[in-house]
Parts: sequence; C-alpha cells; structure tokens
Amino acid sequence: MGTDPQRSSWVVRRLAPVLVSVRTPVQAGVDALAWFIGIAAFQFVRFDFTFTNAETAFTLGDMVGTAAMAALLQMVAGLWVGLYRNHWRYGSIDEMGHLVASVAAVAIVLTTVGLATGFRPVPVSVPIGGGIAALMIMTGVRYFWRVITDLAMRPDTQLAEPVLVIGAGEGGEQLLTSMLRNPTSRYVPVALLDDDPAKSRLSIRSIQVVGTTADMAAWAKELDVSTVVVAIPSAPPATLRRIANAGLRAGLTVCTLPPVDQLFDGTVDSDQVRPITETDLLGRSQIDTDVDSIAGYLQGRRVLVTGAGGSIGSELCRQISTFEPSHLVMLDRDESALHAVQLSITGRAMLDDDSLVVADIRDRDRVAELFATYRPQVVFHAAALKHLTLVERFPSEALKTNVVGTQNVIDAAIASGVERFVNVSTDKAADPTSVLGFTKRVAERLTAAAAETDGNTYLSVRFGNVLGSRGSVLTAFRAQIDEGGPVTVTDPEVTRFFMTVEEAVQLLIQAGAVGADGEALVLDMGEPVRIDDVARRLIAEAAASGRTPRPVTIEYTGLRPGEKLHESLFGACEVARPSGHPAISRVDVPPVSFAEVADATIGVSDDALTAVLRRLGAGAVVPAED
Repeated sequence: MGTDPQRSSWVVRRLAPVLVSVRTPVQAGVDALAWFIGIAAFQFVRFDFTFTNAETAFTLGDMVGTAAMAALLQMVAGLWVGLYRNHWRYGSIDEMGHLVASVAAVAIVLTTVGLATGFRPVPVSVPIGGGIAALMIMTGVRYFWRVITDLAMRPDTQLAEPVLVIGAGEGGEQLLTSMLRNPTSRYVPVALLDDDPAKSRLSIRSIQVVGTTADMAAWAKELDVSTVVVAIPSAPPATLRRIANAGLRAGLTVCTLPPVDQLFDGTVDSDQVRPITETDLLGRSQIDTDVDSIAGYLQGRRVLVTGAGGSIGSELCRQISTFEPSHLVMLDRDESALHAVQLSITGRAMLDDDSLVVADIRDRDRVAELFATYRPQVVFHAAALKHLTLVERFPSEALKTNVVGTQNVIDAAIASGVERFVNVSTDKAADPTSVLGFTKRVAERLTAAAAETDGNTYLSVRFGNVLGSRGSVLTAFRAQIDEGGPVTVTDPEVTRFFMTVEEAVQLLIQAGAVGADGEALVLDMGEPVRIDDVARRLIAEAAASGRTPRPVTIEYTGLRPGEKLHESLFGACEVARPSGHPAISRVDVPPVSFAEVADATIGVSDDALTAVLRRLGAGAVVPAED
C-alpha cells in the first residue's frame, strides 16, 4: 500500500516544531551518545569484533569510562566553540565546522593524555577512530534533522503552482531555496532547465536539471506546468526574448526576476518573481558607470534641470539627487508633474521649498531671472515638445519651445556662468525628416554655437525612444488591447530604438562627464526593434492572461507625415568617434547662430515654416581631428 502524501506531510509538520523546541538538549544528548557508540564500535572492530581479549588489560569498564569522559568533553568543547550556544542552520557549513572542531578537540585531548601520562584505559587509537565514527553519527543525525525541517517548510503542493525554473546558477539556487523553505510560497519548483552542458543532470535541493531551454515546451507538457521562471537576474534581453517567444508559442506564462541592481542586498526571493515585461525584453545589461567622474561634476554643485516633471527630467532629478548636489533646482511649467517628482525623491511633496520652480522656458525674462537667482553650475536641458504628430501639425509651437526656448536657457546659462550645459536631444535629429527632428537638430546646433562663444562646456546628448515615458508606444498598445483593439501600427516593417528610462538617464549623466564642447554624444541603443513584434507579443501576453475576451487584431495605418520607417542614431554625414565610454559615441555638430535662426523664422507662416526648419536643421559636418 502506498503512503498518503498528505498524511506524511501532516506528520512532518507536527514533528518539526517539536524538534525545534528541544533542538539544543537533544543534539547535545545525541552527540554524547555518538561518542559511546563510536568508541564502542571502533574498539569492537579493533579487537576483531570483541570488546576485549585475553592478550590485553583493557576492560569493558575502561571503555565505558573513556566514552563517558569523551561525552563530557564533547559538552565542554561544544559550549566552548559555540556549537550548543548558537542556533546554526541545520546541517549548514557553519554548524559542521563547529562540530568538526569540537570532535577534533575531544579526540586530541584524550589521545594526548594517553600518550603523555601512559594512562590508557583503551588503545591510544580508539579516541581517534571512535571520534571519526562519532562524527559520522552526529553528521547523519543532523542530515536527517535537516531533511525533516526542510520537508516541513515546503509549500503545500495542493496550493502552490508548479513551475519550471530556468537557470541552475546562483540565482536559480537561491530561488529554489526560497521557494522550498517557504510554506506560503506561490510556487513550487518541479524541474530545472539550463543551457550549460556542464550542469546537465545537476541536482539542487533534489530538483534536477532535466534539459535545456530548447526542451521547455516538451517538459512543461510532460510535467503539466503552465509557468516558467527565468532565474537569471543578469540574463541579457536577447536571452529573455528567445525564452519569452518560445513560451508564448507553447502557451506558457514566462516570469522572471528583477535585474541584479534592483535586487535587495543582491539576494533572490520567490516573492520577487513577476511576469516578464517589455522593459525586460528591450532593456539591456547593466551599464558600467564611472561613478567618480559623475560625482566629480555633480557632488556639492548647484544643478538645474529643465523639464523636470517629464519622463526624462524626473528620472534625471532622481538620479542626480543620489550624487548629493548642494542644490537641485527642478524647473517645469507643469505643477502636478513637479509635485510627483518631489514625492518620488523625498517621500513628501509639500511644494514649499525652493527646489521646485514653476516656469516656462519660452518666457525669456523669467528664465534669466531664475538663473540669476539660483546661479546653477550644471544644467540639464530636458524641456521640449516631443510628440511627432502634434509637432508636425503645429510647427510654430515646436519652434517656440524647442528652438527659442532652448536659446533662452542657453543665454541665461552663459550670463550666469554655467560651467556645464547638457542639451537632451533625440535620434530624430540625425538626418531629420520631421518638424520634431528639425527643431531638435537646430537645438543641437545652437548648443554647439554656445560652445564657441563661451569658455565653459556646452554639449548635446542624443538617444531614441524611452520605455515607460509618457505617451510611449507601449502605453498606447496596452490601452488599445485593454479596449479590445485594434492595435494600430504604422507599418509592419517599422523599427525603433528603445532604452529604459533608467539606462538612458544613467548614460545621459555619464555623457555629461565625458563630453567636450559643441559635440553631440550618441548613446548606444542596441539593435532596433520591430514595432509589429512588440505589438504581437503584448497581444499574446494579454490573451494568455485572459485579459482580452476576444482576439485583438493589428491595424496598419501607414507612416505619418515626417515619420521614418527606420530611425538612425547618426546622420549620413556624421562620423562616430569614441568618447572613452563603451556605450557612448561622439559626433561633431555644425554651429548656427540664433540671429540666423531668428532672421529665417520671424513672420513665417506654419505652412512655410517646415521648409525653413528643414534648411536650418541641415549642415555638413567636418569631423574634428582627435
């Protein structure tokens, strides 16, 4: 007859608390008994399976007395090394180390006394051999103890969801331990997958590596599993995309862990398991940031951020605040956005300190007044109109903010002696085809012109689409899916560069440390991503989770005016040069004076303005000599 697993589990759970409550006295007693058994067993073997023989003076009483002395010394040694004073984890390396130390001490004392005094109630080899036997018994008992307690800590298989765990490295081992030692865990691992041939058939906590990620669908079906957890916090997005796509094809839910830099104390816990996101799939590996170079120009400095309430500006403020500037000034025309960013940084948003400034960069006098008041030493200019379609429809508004507003900030920075000015640009400024691209390219050229006329550093930083930013394509897609579709994609072949907001800002701050006058620094955005693929993945995820009651379709709307099929980070005439940071390149930008911009745009109607901005955004680039 088979054993009822539910009853066995009940017995284990009832037994474990009892063992825990009497652990120290029981273990001390077991260790003492182990010496009696160990010495008796070794002497029994020593005398050819008898305890005494006629040729020796050793008696049974001598053996028992020696065992009693060993047991007493074990209590003393165990207390001395902390074996019975500290609660080590059952069978842990720490406990085993102290156990070996205490047994060795007892064996050494008994052997030394026998050799030094000539008093030998048992053969001199018995304390040594008996100690080894006793240690084996003590270790076996502790192993059994640990098995019982581990079984008691396992989640109920009737309640926890069975999962396949991908990754048999340190992250996988920590995750398995967390799952199997938490009775309330949502998940219980049933098998491991790993692509490393060296880990084939490896077993971690009795959970075996049964195959590679190529076998995921087959093993999920074999084990009746619907969820896969990627336990590789450092996994690159390419790996996550491959696993996520395979999971979608197999109808599996793919979960993962946060990146290494987001793990609390770098440790993995089953509570951190979450569904895989587009940020995981499109983001990239952790950036090697030169913290010293950043701190060198931010720490103890007065820093001002325009557009501080936006997606880029708010993350800029959060990251800059960690470098302890003497004063961080957050400027935006949106008071609600300023409230949100202050709350995210300080945990409170009373709106009553001078770090928050409500102002519009179009207001030249107001901007000049603020710079004269706060005297910033470092400026990050992130304020801009950024939505391509709206900007295309209203080019004069883009001109007022992205061009005239930028010049207002530049003039105020020069007048107040700003030491380093970083203009936040976009990949749409490389060979621009839209009003947004034209105006951001002109802003780069105005920044380059300021570098020629001022003795301090003025530069631009260029990057592509930011995941999680307001109005991003992912936000729009999810909203459309939740409404039942259709999901609108401009073209099935359209591609875009993507970067997480945290990564973009980290590199943006780093670029401010390595950039030189007048140039544009271009952040490495990785490989471009097909928007159609992103839409299909989001639709498949929604369908798998049951969020959509009916199939969601994709509708292709065609490229909008000024929109590119494929974005580029560098213009056709630009030559990328190294910056000293592996994820940042630099290109030269031809300067343009604001007088030239003003002469060309004053009094021009919206219908003609796009052509004027196109001409102003052009300009041949002659690479500078390194």
